[in-house]
Amino acid sequence: MLYEATFPIGAGQAGLNLQCRPSGVLAILQEGATQAACQFHASGPEMRQNHNALWMVTRMWYHLDRPLMWGDEVTLRTWHRGGRGPAMYRDFDLFVGKKPVGEAVSVWVLVDEESRRLLRLTDVGELAATDGGELCKSKKLSGLRLPSDMALVEQRRFHYSDIDCNGHVNNVRYADLAADAAGLEGRLGGQFVSELQIGYIKECMAGESIELLKAETAEGVYILGTGQKGDTRFDALLTLDKLPEED
Repeated sequence: MLYEATFPIGAGQAGLNLQCRPSGVLAILQEGATQAACQFHASGPEMRQNHNALWMVTRMWYHLDRPLMWGDEVTLRTWHRGGRGPAMYRDFDLFVGKKPVGEAVSVWVLVDEESRRLLRLTDVGELAATDGGELCKSKKLSGLRLPSDMALVEQRRFHYSDIDCNGHVNNVRYADLAADAAGLEGRLGGQFVSELQIGYIKECMAGESIELLKAETAEGVYILGTGQKGDTRFDALLTLDKLPEED
């Protein structure tokens, strides 16, 4: 089932050089996924009410041909690939006007609200016969192979403003952490984040602190977030490319 919506890039999403921040891109994808799920009554509130369950995203990836800019009207088209196990892929195509500018893929699971136990998506009747059919992409997302020489950048503590309606740090906030740890404020002259992959390994809560580590390779800037006991909370890879020539 295809869902389409248009989102403006405004001051709340724009950062340096008027480029949409990576967290702004993820926010659009998250909102598009939420609205699409409402089509077949599988939104977060409905899953909580009907199944005592929460949607959680485990990994997200996007690629952009050019940066999304302040003033752009971004049209998002999205569909899911069907729930045949504990995980469900959701695909996206992004347009400005009628011109394609990027694509994205995300992986979602449904967990019991109390135990956090994974639920089988085939048992969720709301998802039946709602996939994207021939539109579905083939790209799979797997865990990142992190370099061995990750270096500590900083420590961050989570507060009220980081937490979403499910009680944990919102997935969009991790993109801000990754961008900060990568030092994007000194990198965007003539460049933009053309690709981001981020994995959500373990929930973070208000009051917790994590350490952010970084390593750079030819592939891009790797970021790792670990808890106080050294357990992995999230990982990310940011790829920067030169700004494309203007048409």
